[in-house]
Amino acid sequence: MTKVSEEFYLCIPATTKKRVIVIGGGFAGMNLVKFLNDDFQVVLLDKNNYHTFIPLLYQAATAGIEPDSIADPLRNLVERGKDVHFRMVKVTGIDPEKKEIKTSIDSISYDYLILATGSETNYFGNKSIQRYGLPLKTLRNALNMRSKFLESFERATFTKDEEEKSMLLNFVIVGGGPTGVELAGTLSEMRKHVLPKDYPELDIASMNIYLIHSHDILLPGMSEKAGKTTYKFLKEMDVDIILNDKVVQYDGQMVTLKSGDTLKAGTLIWGAGVQGCNIEGLSQECVVRGSYKVDEYNRIAGYDNIFAIGDVAWQVNEKYPEGHPGVAQVAIQQGRHLAKNLLALQKGKQMHPFDYTNRGTIATIGRNKAVADLAGNISTGGWFAWMSWWVVHIYYLVGFRNKLGTFINWILNYLFYKYSSRLIIKPYVPNDNEGDVQESILSREIVDESEHEPEKAPDSVNK
Repeated sequence: MTKVSEEFYLCIPATTKKRVIVIGGGFAGMNLVKFLNDDFQVVLLDKNNYHTFIPLLYQAATAGIEPDSIADPLRNLVERGKDVHFRMVKVTGIDPEKKEIKTSIDSISYDYLILATGSETNYFGNKSIQRYGLPLKTLRNALNMRSKFLESFERATFTKDEEEKSMLLNFVIVGGGPTGVELAGTLSEMRKHVLPKDYPELDIASMNIYLIHSHDILLPGMSEKAGKTTYKFLKEMDVDIILNDKVVQYDGQMVTLKSGDTLKAGTLIWGAGVQGCNIEGLSQECVVRGSYKVDEYNRIAGYDNIFAIGDVAWQVNEKYPEGHPGVAQVAIQQGRHLAKNLLALQKGKQMHPFDYTNRGTIATIGRNKAVADLAGNISTGGWFAWMSWWVVHIYYLVGFRNKLGTFINWILNYLFYKYSSRLIIKPYVPNDNEGDVQESILSREIVDESEHEPEKAPDSVNK
């Protein structure tokens, strides 16, 4: 790459090195940046200035841990002396012919472009659910959900209408994947151990938790045994499970199912799936099911120097004919593997195909209740799986402060049911699911941050 001016290019220093632009600071992008060396100039772009540990979002949404315990500044990746640069901008388009990307601030050229944009909520075109439902894909979603939960109970304390009070104490969770079962289990434990102390004036026992799933077994991305064990655990926790049905309408108070049944509920959580976050500019021929079709090297079909990793990559092979599961394990391994391949290219060597190593999948339901599919087709459930889930997730948290804070919160919750984050910092805002129109603090323009959501598969460090 010839030396370029820094007059434009987001004030990135001029360089004679190959420039690698990474869009997205999730598990995939973060690991790619960490494993590249000074053979390249690396530019990391993200609309947020932090990495979010998605597997524990539900804990932040239900006041189990502090939100900042699952976030870490992306600038922590930018080590002194390394040619790595971070810019907080929104990427608006790609021009593959010019080898250039467009942002809300300026344009910047690249030699290699890595798309690690992750996934977003898919409402399948249902405007009513998008308007009134609560997704859980971002830290902002989690804070909004926490406010909605707590405001429902606060409002129920002063309403004189018993029908309205009943509606406020009914919670519907759509989707029987990891997000759905984890939220259902956590709400059930709060109903039994936490909320009666906080709201003695309410009959918390009358609170209903519904889990609606369109399949005949929960956790479809895991083994049948894991799904059946999860069903058993949730039934023991008095969660009402509705299988083989779908939500077709929600007006903020009434849930209408495909079967024709209706449920009154003041809160509906949408965890029915995700799709890849695409960026305009690439050929639609390389987009499959909302993600980018990539080859065995994670190179996007039709492009020699553009790669996709993580949830936004659709890579099929004999072992995974439907693509890899949308879990953090895949993203972490793809990020590290692509870093090695880029270094090989730089040295004139051959790239090696990506081969995913499945180290097991775990989903937690509640205290001492979890299910795990381990290597060798071993499926287990109970205390061992639950403890394994916590060990794995604390291990993969970014930063010592986050590990320590989460561990302390976990111990307090386990021993005393101390859900210490029961604060309404920001009032709940309907459609505050990255789907409302907001002002960009960087571009000073009004931009549409629409988020769409289906969930691919359960997390093991789950994304």
